[in-house]
Amino acid sequence: MSPRLRLAIFLPALAGFGLLLVWAYTGIHPFGGYHFAYGHIVDRLGVQLRHMDNAINATTYDIRGVDTMGEEFILFTAVLGVVLLFRESKSEEQPAGEIGLDLTRVFGVVGLGAVVLVSLWLVAFGFVTPGGGFQGGVALASGGLLLYLVASRREWSAFGNEHLLDPLEGIGAGGYVVIGLAPVFASLPFLTNFLGHGSAGTVYSAGSAAFVNWAAGLEVAAANLVLYSEYLAQYVRPIKGRG
Repeated sequence: MSPRLRLAIFLPALAGFGLLLVWAYTGIHPFGGYHFAYGHIVDRLGVQLRHMDNAINATTYDIRGVDTMGEEFILFTAVLGVVLLFRESKSEEQPAGEIGLDLTRVFGVVGLGAVVLVSLWLVAFGFVTPGGGFQGGVALASGGLLLYLVASRREWSAFGNEHLLDPLEGIGAGGYVVIGLAPVFASLPFLTNFLGHGSAGTVYSAGSAAFVNWAAGLEVAAANLVLYSEYLAQYVRPIKGRG
């Protein structure tokens, strides 16, 4: 597909999205002007019945977990579309070389470790504090991009290996469905929390919903790393002294 044809498809879609965004914005309530019952009901359900302090994740991965599964597969399909567009047209030229400043590389590696640690914390404690699988997955993928920025394409190739990322993305998306179907075999509704609820305020409070959260985090992280890998292969050209 030529760049001109891509632009011809993209611009009408962008214009339509902009109109929808303006339409939605004009109907927004003022800040703090929430007057609907649903939010108050979820606020009570989250701690009293689900033992989850974070009402948003209680909704996302438990009360309305089927919606989140749909969003996850939207991301999966979008990444698949990018891959189909790019893989046949990307350059085979592989840049080599690396950054020569040791201090930059040291701080980059330390920063990468911090990003990965925070990402795992966001996923693990998503039902206790702000965070969750989507946020943690995006943060984890950004750590891989940081490795490319401070090191070289050579180091990035291990982190952005598509042969590893593609199955991981599929496992994350499929794992969500498998966890949802597990209680069905015990004659329970889809996505029922079959492990029960732990103590509120702890990492174990969410029961089996925590596995749904981790599945989403894995799928989101792998999907974003696949996107980074495809765009780098498509648009980045080698420059002197840099991979």
